[in-house]
Amino acid sequence: MERIITGMSNYCERATALAEALPYIQKYNGKTIVVKYGGNAMTSPELRDAVISDIVLLHLIGIRVIVVHGGGPEIEQMLKRVGKESRFIEGLRYTDEETMSIVQQVLCGKVNKDLVSSFNRMGAKAVGLCGLDGNLFQAKKLSDDYGLVGNIVSVCPNIVNDCLANGYIPVISTVAQGADADTAYNINADTAAAKLASALKAEKLILLTDVRGVLRDPSDEETLISQIHLDEVPYLMKRGFIGGGMIPKVSCCVTAVEGGVRRTHILDGRIPHSILMELLSHKGIGTMIFQ
Repeated sequence: MERIITGMSNYCERATALAEALPYIQKYNGKTIVVKYGGNAMTSPELRDAVISDIVLLHLIGIRVIVVHGGGPEIEQMLKRVGKESRFIEGLRYTDEETMSIVQQVLCGKVNKDLVSSFNRMGAKAVGLCGLDGNLFQAKKLSDDYGLVGNIVSVCPNIVNDCLANGYIPVISTVAQGADADTAYNINADTAAAKLASALKAEKLILLTDVRGVLRDPSDEETLISQIHLDEVPYLMKRGFIGGGMIPKVSCCVTAVEGGVRRTHILDGRIPHSILMELLSHKGIGTMIFQ
């Protein structure tokens, strides 16, 4: 009898979760969501499958999902393979011409096409793009200090809209066309996702990272700040609650919200199905930044 009751309890929990998701499915049907995919969620096979299945599910229930991805570990592996040492300046990879060639090969080639293949195997239709396609991202050199690292100056999302209109999930690598020189530029994936979300006036921008979200105490994941109003950001930065590697992520969220994105979320990509828990449940699990 105890086993039967336990089994029924599990079924009830599953049914409750599905019923809870219904109003969110109705709310987001036809809306545009940009997901920046990277970190451990990209390198762990189990987490990778969970993220891809989440995105495929959202796609199948009528949400227009765009994936923007990085590929730092894969770039690092290729640089080591050719005997080239990586350099980082203030968190950005110094990108000389040789490194830029490798970045373009890895991001626009293997990483992008492997992701597209994974989406297709799970029953979606995905198409791989980079910022060079259709002049999607135009950029100018950020600074000579960083080499061929670019700052996006314009976004032309027509090719992305065309893909969405034809039922595809666009999977985008962050290499941009030079607007000031005949070159390609390496672009920070968080920044590219924020700029694209703004250009599309997306309903949501989701940044997958390797921490719970914004924490009052970085050493204690139980101190998560679940919601941050745009006006609170300067205060939280001044007090040090937003510091280190979280500063550029929060700054990207601020850029997106100021650009017309309704809600932005910093989620822990180490938690399986974190995207579904954030979008299709009452509670959510990460930090939401909004206006």
